[in-house]
Amino acid sequence: MTPPADPRRYEELTLTRLTDPEAVARAAAGRRRHPGLGRGQILLVAADHPARGALAVGGDESAMGDRRDLLDRLREALARPGVDGVLGSPDVIDDLLLCGALDGKLIFGSMNRGGLRGACFEFEDRMTAYTPAALAALGADGGKTLTRIALDDRATVKTLQWTAEAIDGLAERGLYAMVEPFWSRWADGRVVHDLSPAAVNLSLQVAAGLGATSARTILKAPVVDQMERVMAGTTLPTVLLGGDPAGAPDEVYASWEAALGLPGVVGLTLGRTMLYPRDGDVAAAVDTAASLLRREG
Repeated sequence: MTPPADPRRYEELTLTRLTDPEAVARAAAGRRRHPGLGRGQILLVAADHPARGALAVGGDESAMGDRRDLLDRLREALARPGVDGVLGSPDVIDDLLLCGALDGKLIFGSMNRGGLRGACFEFEDRMTAYTPAALAALGADGGKTLTRIALDDRATVKTLQWTAEAIDGLAERGLYAMVEPFWSRWADGRVVHDLSPAAVNLSLQVAAGLGATSARTILKAPVVDQMERVMAGTTLPTVLLGGDPAGAPDEVYASWEAALGLPGVVGLTLGRTMLYPRDGDVAAAVDTAASLLRREG
């Protein structure tokens, strides 16, 4: 039986936050940078779910509710040689910087966390986390937006506007904007995504046209049926979204591998799939995902 982890293992991190808040900026300034995009497909680990009130993994509604456990899993994933970086909210990124876990890694900061899961204002997804200026000061590589498009909710136009402004602000500072669009709607009081090939294609078309420039826009798309049809809709670089798949692992990995072979696909972004695998083996899940990528050399 694995012994329980020390509940005080991150006590020093908390103390540092209290007594030396400038330590985060020093850690960011002193870290070694990733060699950059364009050198083969990338693998990012995503950990921005809790900041939007989304803690569920599979049937466990509070799986991501233990921050110490989440940090353990993130650090284990980031230590594997196949992981290029992290996508996270400021609190998670700051923790990882203070732990020294982001040396040589890409950093994409999650920007709009205002559309809390289950809220009546979920589609009015304001920029409540990173700003373009904050990401530039941090030395991040880019920012990420969740851009859900609901024709039955007037708040969608605000989210589209905020996303466009984020794209422009990031581009002005030489940073990438990773836009994650979904064609969505209200159903029985909750937000649901249309994951048909036509709807995913349409969401990418709308997202690609946001902002005054698409020069630094990267799209983030779920792996669905007929991915050839989906990816035919854009020339923008696109990373695949792993999500929280319900199918058999072998089938899920096979679908990712097939999609990674399509033109325009530049990487894979996984969160719960890698951090909370069914067998509990984070390292093995990361290694399997990394083995699917097309790397240089």
